[in-house]
Amino acid sequence: MKKNLITLCLLAAATLCAQAASAADVANGRALTEKYNCASCHGKDYNSPTEPAYPKLAGQHADYLKHALTAYRRGNTAMNGRNNAIMSAQAKPLSDRDINDIAAYLHSLPGSLVVRK
Repeated sequence: MKKNLITLCLLAAATLCAQAASAADVANGRALTEKYNCASCHGKDYNSPTEPAYPKLAGQHADYLKHALTAYRRGNTAMNGRNNAIMSAQAKPLSDRDINDIAAYLHSLPGSLVVRK
């Protein structure tokens, strides 16, 4: 019984450590959006794009942002890739960790995206 309890505690601790290690770093996401000058197209608050064709990013679901950035990084020649000259160039150097951090930062911002009015 004691062995099972110890094993269970160790598994729980390992799971918590793994979750903490994979948790996104919002501060790094902010630094990356500044480094890559995302605001130049998506607006200084990421909620007022400079062109109507550019999406609002503030408050967007992190999973969607991760998917979109990963698809831009893949390019249009790969399965589930996206093609946009600007976004593909921006996303190419990003690591998976960078993408997670950027997505977490943008998701944390207040935005005007709504499900229904």
